[in-house]
Amino acid sequence: MRYTGEEAIGLIETLGMVPALEAADKMLKAGDCELVSYENVGSTLVTVIVKGDVAACEAAVKAGVEAASAIGKVTAHNVMKRPVPPIGDVVSVHDVDF
Repeated sequence: MRYTGEEAIGLIETLGMVPALEAADKMLKAGDCELVSYENVGSTLVTVIVKGDVAACEAAVKAGVEAASAIGKVTAHNVMKRPVPPIGDVVSVHDVDF
């Protein structure tokens, strides 16, 4: 899924893939949002990125942080409320197609 603007973006960064997968699962179940991509930096930092309306992204990030924190370490999280469309070039580098 590619980010093109007009929506919010929710991001969670974890140490390791397992907490990131747990966060992604809870994020997608908690809010009406879609998975944009994930970024794996080396073998440790993994960022999961979702898009949707502001409320959905805030709910998704909250649920994802709680879930990932229960089994691992969350290093960062953020909700960007309607960032400019060129941000899509950054967050959609490894976009996910289903």
